[in-house]
Amino acid sequence: MPAYARPLVMGIINRTPDSFYDRGETFDPTDALKKVEKLITDGADIIDIGGVKAGPGDNVDEAEEIRRVIPTIQAVHERYPHTVLSVDTWRPAVAEAAVSAGARLINDTWAGFEPDLPLVAGALRAGYVCSHTGGATPRTRPHRVHYDDVVKDVIEETTALAEKALAAGAPRELVFIDPTHDFGKNTYHGLELLRRVSELVDTGYPVLMALSNKDFVAETTGRFDVEERLAGTLAATAWAAQHGVAAFRVHHVKETVDTLRMIAAIQGDAAPVHTIRGLA
Repeated sequence: MPAYARPLVMGIINRTPDSFYDRGETFDPTDALKKVEKLITDGADIIDIGGVKAGPGDNVDEAEEIRRVIPTIQAVHERYPHTVLSVDTWRPAVAEAAVSAGARLINDTWAGFEPDLPLVAGALRAGYVCSHTGGATPRTRPHRVHYDDVVKDVIEETTALAEKALAAGAPRELVFIDPTHDFGKNTYHGLELLRRVSELVDTGYPVLMALSNKDFVAETTGRFDVEERLAGTLAATAWAAQHGVAAFRVHHVKETVDTLRMIAAIQGDAAPVHTIRGLA
């Protein structure tokens, strides 16, 4: 947990050769461990490890996903036993292996596509991230999606998953709801979810947002190069933090921590790190 009142920061480790953002930067196991060390040094509270690219791409079967993520989870757990580890998967067998290896959180970005996954989380006493995709099949892109009320739909789907996981035994403090920007949604949906984020927070469940470098940021700012999306991401992060979002899944940990510290200081929840101006 952070030393002051700010949202949690979840750093990303992609054990894939084809991530849209890092393009295989942490596919090598040694590189992955070096990146974990940097993320923790930069202030990450949670490390999220995934073995399958979210978007379309080469087929990755269950056995290959396990081969990619489990040794890394084991190694990170041994080196950093007090850091919360998360596995990014929609497959129950991968989740079970990950929790056995040291993960405490199952980040199901495909919204219970495998309906047993919330039950697995409960049985293992693991945390669970409840996502919303509008019924999308894993690794597909949205196409002409429509909701009468996207916020209402998100709340209904995520809280139903949360109740299912809790009833099965998942620890309440590690059950998050995630509106899941870009998954089964267009840019207008993403902006409305931010505009009405207080409705998500008012459910009483901690809200996790994965805003980092998403397409809705690119389309809003006109910055389509993934390397130019940081400013838009941090603006959205600051807005969401101010409105009570509990955790953020991010590529840029240090910059996110600084943004959250600044918001916390403005709100009176954190003191400045070092003050001398006008005081000496």
